[in-house]
Amino acid sequence: MSAAAKFDPGDQARRQALAKVHIAKKDLGLDDDTYRAMLTRITGHASASECTAGQLGKVLDEMKAKGWNAAKPGSGIKAHAASHPSAKKARAMWISLHQLGVVREAGEKALEAFARRQLQVQRLQWADQGLTYKLIEALKAMAVRAGWDQDLTGVGPDNQVRVLKYRLADAQARKLGVLMTPMANLTDRELDAVIRARAEMIWTREGQ
Repeated sequence: MSAAAKFDPGDQARRQALAKVHIAKKDLGLDDDTYRAMLTRITGHASASECTAGQLGKVLDEMKAKGWNAAKPGSGIKAHAASHPSAKKARAMWISLHQLGVVREAGEKALEAFARRQLQVQRLQWADQGLTYKLIEALKAMAVRAGWDQDLTGVGPDNQVRVLKYRLADAQARKLGVLMTPMANLTDRELDAVIRARAEMIWTREGQ
């Protein structure tokens, strides 16, 4: 049988897709557990070698959505900040904990490092959404220990963010030893300004 008769374009496409998946895994910096969890979720297989060309295509589509540049494989990517709802909540809490003087660095890099320890994933954007509650609960525990009440029992959904901001400002006041003035009549912008000003006072006192 000739070499031309043995050529299988379908198998060739599958092998090319498999190679791209392995390159994308490296570029995205995925650890094995995160990578296999992603494969299982998308294809039902824990190994890319068990996937069909179509399944590998779906894996590549997700990797592209997460920032992998298929036009320049092997060149690495610029990591994107996680944007799913739980990540946004975690980011807001992390910044607020910095404003309360609990965490020193407010940036994305510091949050990613904390999330990596809590969730055992390389990047927050790759975290299983069924597990990210652990990150939120860890942040809430830090807040409560610092005097920032997180109990929203009986608080309507439309008012929860503002209530948490009130409580954050009060916790800042207690930490600074200043008068906890009524803030119910402040606009959201004014309340945010109070929180930022108190955060600056806290970190000035801390010597940063």
